[in-house]
Amino acid sequence: MTDDPHHFPGPGTLDRALALVRFLRRECPWDARQTAESLIPHLLEETHEVVDAIRRGDDDELEDELGDLLLNLAFQIVVAEERGLIAADTVYARLERKMIARHPHLFGGGERRAWEELKVAERAQGQGVLRGLAAGLDPLTRSYRIQERVAGVGFDWDDWRGPRDKVAEELDEVARAVEAGDTEAVTEEVGDLLFAAVNLARRAQVHPTTALARANGKFTARFEEVERIAAERGLDMRTAGLEALDAIWDEVKHSQS
Repeated sequence: MTDDPHHFPGPGTLDRALALVRFLRRECPWDARQTAESLIPHLLEETHEVVDAIRRGDDDELEDELGDLLLNLAFQIVVAEERGLIAADTVYARLERKMIARHPHLFGGGERRAWEELKVAERAQGQGVLRGLAAGLDPLTRSYRIQERVAGVGFDWDDWRGPRDKVAEELDEVARAVEAGDTEAVTEEVGDLLFAAVNLARRAQVHPTTALARANGKFTARFEEVERIAAERGLDMRTAGLEALDAIWDEVKHSQS
């Protein structure tokens, strides 16, 4: 495999990315100084930028951001290789074994099984169901994964109606806590309400982060249109009042539906 910085041949794209990183580690002082930990912010940032490109439907930007993410993944592999911890081949070998085990019906190893059921079987015997969840997960995703895991061992509603009723119950409890003026109780009950809403999304086969991202985008687009119309009509958003702004909101909502 050549070290030419303009050409990194290999049997696959990952091999070329690894060769590129190895070259940079030798020739660039900044790249040589990086550690697995120092690269974490870049890895997280590039992951978010890939997600943003996907949600915007920007294929050109997605291509660029996927390249940046691939570079960061290659960096982590090379840095670990240098420390004698892993090798690129073993990373792929573990991935291959895992995917074969999780798709037994595709590789002649048995019948199709539920994804979470297979993952439960993979976890060490005697290990708690909720052990091993990534500490850096955002609370919304962590709630989803907690519920997904416990569902894998049978602790789950029969269908979406169970969590729907739970959402209604938790909403009533939030109202009671607010009316009582108990700030600590409000915090706890709002948390329970959000947890129940995540569970409802899961049972309705929708990922809550995807649903919330769409809601955020929809609200932002509508509110910006409200701002535009208010300015066009000479209304000051800060003094126009809720009734006037809500009327414009309804106009925008009907025009976009």
